[in-house]
Amino acid sequence: MSEQTVLVTRKGQVTIPISKRKKYHIREGMRVLIKDSSEGILITAVTPIEELAGVDGDKISLEQMRVKLDGMRARDRY
Repeated sequence: MSEQTVLVTRKGQVTIPISKRKKYHIREGMRVLIKDSSEGILITAVTPIEELAGVDGDKISLEQMRVKLDGMRARDRY
């Protein structure tokens, strides 16, 4: 495992080195999961839902999926 030291800004932000962004396909605007582990902090890239749309692409469109998810989220809030 390679190690790199990064700087934490005043706002608590860190820059993920370009080599790691390329290796794990992390792009601007993507989300990452921050998790506590026995070793320390674990950062994992979260695959955008748009990239998973092709899995069942013949069953539902991306727009239909978004509408359905929004409806499910709305019901869970109240």
